[in-house]
Amino acid sequence: MAKLKSFAATLDSGHMYALSVCLIGMGLFSYTNRFEFLHYSTSTWVWVYAMTSACLVLNFFMIQLPPEGNEQSLDSSVYLACIFIFGPGFTLTVLLLNCLFFAIIDRGTRWWKHLTNFFIYSIMIIVSAACFQYLGGTPGALINTQLFTYLLVLAVYFFMNTLLVVLYYYILYRATLYETIKDMIKDAMFVYLCTLVLSLVLTVLVYHNQILGLLLYMCLAVLLCQSFKKLFSMYRSIQERANTDQRTGLFNHSYFEEVLEQEIQKSRSTGVPLSLAMIDLDDFKKYNDHFGHLQGDKLISFVGELLKSESQKSGTIAARYGGEEFTLLMPGYDSLQARTYIDLLRKKLNNSRFNGVEIFPLGCLAFSAGIAASSSDIHDKSQLVDHADQALYYSKRQGKNTVHTYGEHSPLEQELDFSQDVRDIEQQLNLFMYKDMETFRHSKRVFRYAMDISEILEMDAISKRNFTLGALIHDIGKLEIPWSILNKTDKLEPEEWEMVKWHVTWGKKMALTNDKFKELAPYIELHHERYDGKGYPYGFKGEEIPRLCRMLTIIDSFDAMTTERPYQPTKSFEEAVIELRACAGSQFDPELTELFINYIESREPRHGIAAM
Repeated sequence: MAKLKSFAATLDSGHMYALSVCLIGMGLFSYTNRFEFLHYSTSTWVWVYAMTSACLVLNFFMIQLPPEGNEQSLDSSVYLACIFIFGPGFTLTVLLLNCLFFAIIDRGTRWWKHLTNFFIYSIMIIVSAACFQYLGGTPGALINTQLFTYLLVLAVYFFMNTLLVVLYYYILYRATLYETIKDMIKDAMFVYLCTLVLSLVLTVLVYHNQILGLLLYMCLAVLLCQSFKKLFSMYRSIQERANTDQRTGLFNHSYFEEVLEQEIQKSRSTGVPLSLAMIDLDDFKKYNDHFGHLQGDKLISFVGELLKSESQKSGTIAARYGGEEFTLLMPGYDSLQARTYIDLLRKKLNNSRFNGVEIFPLGCLAFSAGIAASSSDIHDKSQLVDHADQALYYSKRQGKNTVHTYGEHSPLEQELDFSQDVRDIEQQLNLFMYKDMETFRHSKRVFRYAMDISEILEMDAISKRNFTLGALIHDIGKLEIPWSILNKTDKLEPEEWEMVKWHVTWGKKMALTNDKFKELAPYIELHHERYDGKGYPYGFKGEEIPRLCRMLTIIDSFDAMTTERPYQPTKSFEEAVIELRACAGSQFDPELTELFINYIESREPRHGIAAM
């Protein structure tokens, strides 16, 4: 209901803006034109009709430009030329006739939009003509010594158009004013430069060559529009080839990566759910080896056509990820909706007829799929892909032809894997025992803190695994730091401190070398980010940092303060708690800080920590 009210308020604001523009434009039109067309001579009316016809023709030969494919008309060049040659009253008459004719032809557009467009043009023309007159310009031939005046008038015309249109879209869509202006200028700048230059060309041709000059100009403008149309068509063709997998007709891997980034950002900013499915054809290698690569390619194409058809119906984005793997990006789908949709798609493929399906174990085409839903804790697109890929791997392990959602593993199964993961990581940490014993002991303490906090936060099995293992391995990158710096008792030099800061990046790279530990990379990489955005390596701020990474930062800092470290003095537990509270809201998440302090105060009564 609140969204409906907000939408209605936006529409009302848009209508109010349109009404305001119409009232201002009506007043300026009446004052400037003063119905002077009632006193035109026959020769003047000939020119009115000639210029009006030119505008109408240009409205049917629009300029198309990549990459968005915006269509824009060159009719503004006619209006500007009319200002320079005949004056504002004549120009407004041409505009009035052009808009009347166009409204009759284009009945699909609502009347108030035609009216608003007419008065927007009226305001642009009147303000530009006033500027021309103020700067000493007089209607007639183009005067070389007043070239600056013409250029300034062209700039004013462009500014007024940008301002009036941008304000409308800003009010209607609630975008940021800066972004709206930037996008408008980026998309329209080239067309307007053409329009403004051509207006001066038309001024010269009409003044010196009369109707012949106008005809020559129209030939030039129409040819220019057609050239841009062909250019745009070529661009679209090249773009489609670059973004399309030729075997299946689906989007390719590169395009998928690009769209995934955009959709994740959109989901985070709007709160609209987003899910990703990774799909892998079951036993494709067996089919390919039996029937040959040509028949295997036909099977890939068949599945691609099915996915393309279904994605177009559902508004999802299907792509070929590579080999027999596909992806489906599902904006607006939460994990449950995505699971239902992919399961229906799987059953549809099971029931699809194709040559040679009897060779498959199930006697039909089948795929395994893994689904992952985007969330605020997803700070990188590779994380979402990894989650979906892990869910896909789990589906394969369950006997194929199944769909699994990331995060729904059996807790018992997860616990069985978990103990082995701890042993694997501890083997890595044992390297610290000869290089820096304190880092080894610090990692073990942070791990124990994380285990306790995971119980307090009542995490699910996967979150608990990733959080606690991430805490255990968070400083693994320090293995790359020289022994002399790790064990230095004096204050670190600036260049030494910069080297220490690199441990988060090195540690992330180490984790990414093992598929089992890819999920731990954010904890390693982001545990030195600060709540106020002054941390490293990225300077993420607030909720840009995943929640559990924010908690790990608190645990890591608390243990660092209460433990002898080469580059930080030791504090008592009481002093560390005071420091945590002092830095809550700047270095640390304030809510999570209080939760951790409550845990510490309840856990460490022997230290005499009192609630503050």
